[in-house]
Amino acid sequence: MATEIAMPKKPGEPQVKGPEMNDRDRLNDILTTAKYLTAAYNVGLNEMQNPALHQTVQRVLNDVHDTQSQLFDLMFQNGWYKMKAADAQEITQAHQQFSNYRTQFPTFH
Repeated sequence: MATEIAMPKKPGEPQVKGPEMNDRDRLNDILTTAKYLTAAYNVGLNEMQNPALHQTVQRVLNDVHDTQSQLFDLMFQNGWYKMKAADAQEITQAHQQFSNYRTQFPTFH
């Protein structure tokens, strides 16, 4: 059985959330926006021909990735984001699955 990894929530935090936005909601909204931005910047970078523009957007993309990581860490530290630790069998299955994908692509020498 997989183990859940989480930090404890702050003391005094209500168990049932009301309709108002709180800090968790705001950070989650910003994190979701950062995820959409990275996807959009990646698509844009794939299509850009201008080297100077490509370099500038790539720097912005890296900044957004850094921000996304910091937001995740902040949410995790506050107990607002949980992760599931994969057991050895899940890791082996994922490794096998993606190793099999590799055989479907041509090799270039």
